[in-house]
Amino acid sequence: MNRFQVLDRPAPQSFAVAGRLLFIQSFDPRLRTLIERLFAGWQLAPVSFPERNPDIQVTFVCGAEFPAVLSGLAEFEVAAGGRCYAATDEYYLEFDNSLLHFAHGNPVNVSVWLKTLPGPSDPELARVTSFAVCAALRRFGMFDIHSAGVVVPNSETGALLIGPSGSGKSTLTSQLATAGWGYLSDDELLLSVVDDEVEARGFRGFFALSSATANANEPTPAFKTCFEPSTVFTSPPVPRVVPRFLFFAKITRAENTELRELTQTEIMAHLIRACPWATYDTAIAGANLDLLAQLARQSKGFELMAGTDLLEPNQASRIIGSVCGA
Repeated sequence: MNRFQVLDRPAPQSFAVAGRLLFIQSFDPRLRTLIERLFAGWQLAPVSFPERNPDIQVTFVCGAEFPAVLSGLAEFEVAAGGRCYAATDEYYLEFDNSLLHFAHGNPVNVSVWLKTLPGPSDPELARVTSFAVCAALRRFGMFDIHSAGVVVPNSETGALLIGPSGSGKSTLTSQLATAGWGYLSDDELLLSVVDDEVEARGFRGFFALSSATANANEPTPAFKTCFEPSTVFTSPPVPRVVPRFLFFAKITRAENTELRELTQTEIMAHLIRACPWATYDTAIAGANLDLLAQLARQSKGFELMAGTDLLEPNQASRIIGSVCGA
């Protein structure tokens, strides 16, 4: 399991994203400091003095007894060892040290309980907080996807690099940004429909790059090096883009990278696997699946079987650019 060294930047407790106001509160000053550092690494605009009531409110509690989970709810496992207990528009999400309760309302309310104060390298706080924020944003038509986003040089053409942790998204994004491609994020994006097209915007602001190569025989390191991309790349960050190309990445043992074009049906199947909450979160599943179907229609899709050649300078730009018109 990767543990991230999060950058130390201060942040207020109110944020805006795509016109929605998000308010975060915690009454434990130690936990509040950890949450501030966490939110500082995400692409949310800080709001010092909100002039209206929030659309979303997330409350964190540390050291208190967990509330009882309602009986009779549907149960299923989620990524990273979590367990979800779901009703139509209310659910609990339980991890080893935390419990999340989501309830739709005005504002949308999410409560997070932590048994103990997490350590600075403990990934669980980041995980459960990301779940909390993304669950609320889905109620406003913003759907999360585990993907990097880049922009073809000298164009407004967006490309998404989609895959789970360890699939090479950060390495590919860094290679492309070094070659002059614009970038949104190296890890997580928010998708929404704007003027009948799916638009992607970055969610995580910092890059997290491991020393692992594209060789699948090498173990994934325990830590990733985090950095501000604007201090490393000369290419500009891009706030949002309309994706036209989708690359579903997988690291292989091969020396040479291969691309295989996908049918629209195959693209949709890959997108659903990449966005499990499109089916888990039943209250908004219809809207989420409609968005993914629109993304499949507006984009060309490829399986990207990444070989070790992608680590050569400009090779990622050459291979991916060959189908994106770069």
